[in-house]
Formats: sequence, structure tokens, C-alpha cells
Amino acid sequence: MKKSGLAGRRRIAAAVAAQESSHAATLWADTTYLQPAQPSTFGHYLGGFAEQAVRHLDRLEAAYGRADASPAGAGGAGGTRLPMDRDRLARRLGFGSVGPHTRDAMWSADALADAVTAAAQAAATMSQLAGDLEIFASPAFGYLTLDASLCRASVLMPQKRNPYALPVLRGGAGTLIGRLTGLLATGLTPSARTDNWLYAYGEVAGAIGLAGRLVRLGTAVIAGLTVHTQVLGEQAARHFTAAADLAEELAQRFRLDYRTAYRVVGRAVAVTLAEAGTELTVPAVQAAAQDITGAALPVTAEMLAAAIEPVLAVAARDVPGGASPRRVHEHARRVQRRAAAARRWNAARRARIGEAEAQLTAAAKEIAGAG
Repeated sequence: MKKSGLAGRRRIAAAVAAQESSHAATLWADTTYLQPAQPSTFGHYLGGFAEQAVRHLDRLEAAYGRADASPAGAGGAGGTRLPMDRDRLARRLGFGSVGPHTRDAMWSADALADAVTAAAQAAATMSQLAGDLEIFASPAFGYLTLDASLCRASVLMPQKRNPYALPVLRGGAGTLIGRLTGLLATGLTPSARTDNWLYAYGEVAGAIGLAGRLVRLGTAVIAGLTVHTQVLGEQAARHFTAAADLAEELAQRFRLDYRTAYRVVGRAVAVTLAEAGTELTVPAVQAAAQDITGAALPVTAEMLAAAIEPVLAVAARDVPGGASPRRVHEHARRVQRRAAAARRWNAARRARIGEAEAQLTAAAKEIAGAG
């Protein structure tokens, strides 16, 4: 496995997991459609990309396994009458298995397309993260700063600092998707001919090489992030981000169905905004409950404060994979273990290939010397 392949994806998984763990308790207002959604932690946000990286490791290992089948002894299509031991040939050549069907082993190139698919998907994750970070790094948000080595000063405007690495990641992902499409298109040939192979040899190596460079750049972006925790924390308590938490509290405490609780809180938020308010109050919630249910719920100031306090709201999300700091640390450790397993997997296969090559070379020298 090329270092630019699995090793790069392992490093990005480990880098994101490290930042995930560092910011397991960093409050922020998580977003959907770029709109403030719920109080969460920035570590939990980053963990979503770490989990994608884990799947990329799975995909690349699976693609490697499908390509790691020996065609030796396949002949032109149906095998050979020569007394060849296909299992022994596969071992001597460093393959992990024998192609189970000789015609398929000789002519099919779809396993190579799997590798480019895995590469394109890894780059797509980098592109998605880069799109977010470009917004978060803008002065309008001010959530974070990229390392200066990954930025460029504007040629014309001296005050402008462009996060140049991020559009490079996005452009590279688009290029890889195009290469994958082209590779699949060249495979649209009748079977048992070299049309697809002629392109696959160069395209697969080139695509995996490009993906490796993009992943290394993405790793540098992640490792070099400076997260402005105070700015994130201030946003976590604004824009009524704990509204869903309050609705859940009302549903549980007063035995409301969630939809009714949702409508109560929604009405309270709408009235508060109409009156130029920025925080929910007990009278606003009680009046909304009266309007929606016909009865004022016995909401107290203590209950309301506990339900909408960002730190408490985040801590309450303690389901597996949730946003509580404990669960974020737990997930980061899981990703780190998977990255370590990928490193061992890669090292074992490189060692197997190296040993097979050394043995094959020694056998060839022995035969040459005997001649």
C-alpha cells in the first residue's frame, strides 16, 4: 500500500481525533444549514469528520483486498494446461489471495476503480470540511484561524489574508471526482480486452497520489487550527439554541407529547423575538403554554434556567456518540484505536510484500547462478 494511500488517511483520522479530544468541552452553537441549531461542543462537530475518516480506512482496506488477488496462472482466460500451483505463485508474488475465477482475474479492472472511489470519497470529506472552515475562519464568524503557512496575502489588498489551502482541497476533490468518472467511463467496453486497463494503470496511480497530497494538506489544516473558544462559547448561548432542550424538558416533566411541547416553545420564541427579546422568560413560556394547551404550565425560573443553560444542555446529551464531553472523548479514543489498527495493517502488508520480493529476487539469482 502506497504511503500516500492508507497512511495518509490514517493520519487525517488521528489528527481530527486529536483536535476532537482537545475541544471535547469547547462549547459552540452547532449549525444545520448554517443556522444556529443546538448547544454542542466543537469537538463533537470535528468528530463527525473523524468518523468519516474511519469509513475511508475501511473502504481503502476493502479496495486493497479486492485488488490483492493474484492473476498468475490465469492464462489467456480459462487457465493453463501447464502444471502451475496458483496458490504458490500468489505467495511468491506477494499477493494475499488467488483470483477465484481466471477470466475475471485476467481482465477485470473494477477492483482498481474501487481504490479511486475510496480516494474520491476521502477528498470529498476534506472538501466538505474545507467549506465549513472557510466560513468559520471569515471575520464575519471569527470562530477560528488557520495557520499562516496555509494562507496567502492578497496580491492587491494588503489587509486581506486568504485561506488558500481550503480552495485547494475543494478543487482537488472536484478533480478526483472527474478522474473517477473518466475511469468508470473507460470501463464501458466489451469484456476481455485491454481498453480499460490501458487507462487504469496510470489513472489509478495518479488519483491515489493526488488524494494522498490532498489528505496531507488536510492533515496540516486540522493540526494547525487555532479555535477561538471564547467566541464559540458566546454563540452557544445565543439565538435560542437550547429551544429543543426546553421542549424535551417540558415533554418529560409535564407529560406532553413532543409536538405539543415543540409548539409551546416555538410560540414563546416567536413572541420573544416580536418583542425584541433575546432570552426566554417564565411568563413567555407560561403564556405560550396557555395559548397552545389551554393551561399555563407550572414552569419555574430554576427549571427554565437549567433547561437552557448550554453547559448543562450539552452534558445531558450523554448517549453513545453524543455531544457530552465524556462521549466526545470516548469517540476520539475509538478513532485513535482504529487509526493505530490501520497503521499495523499497512505495516504488515508492506512487510509481506517486501519479504516476497526479497525471496523472489533470491530465487532468481540462484537460478541465474545455477545456469
